[in-house]
Amino acid sequence: QNEKELQDLVKQQEEKMLQLIDKSGEVMRLKAEVSELKRLLQRAETEAKVLWEEMRGKEHQVDTAYIQERVMLRREVDKLRLLLVEKEDENMRLTDKY
Repeated sequence: QNEKELQDLVKQQEEKMLQLIDKSGEVMRLKAEVSELKRLLQRAETEAKVLWEEMRGKEHQVDTAYIQERVMLRREVDKLRLLLVEKEDENMRLTDKY
């Protein structure tokens, strides 16, 4: 009787652990999705910012190559900032972990 109850308890614990693992995986997936959406938003904001800066004060004389270069440079700066933030977050997680 006691052995059967113990086996049932172990089985219940295993099921709970599997549910937590599933939820953990879902949370990780959602965090990755949020991160990607933030990157896409930042990219769009960067492009809009550069275009507004270039259009401000210019009528019809738009140098598209120059604008594309500015957008590319701004993206690179944003990408480097994001990498820095990710590394800082990783370092904080590691220091919290140990």
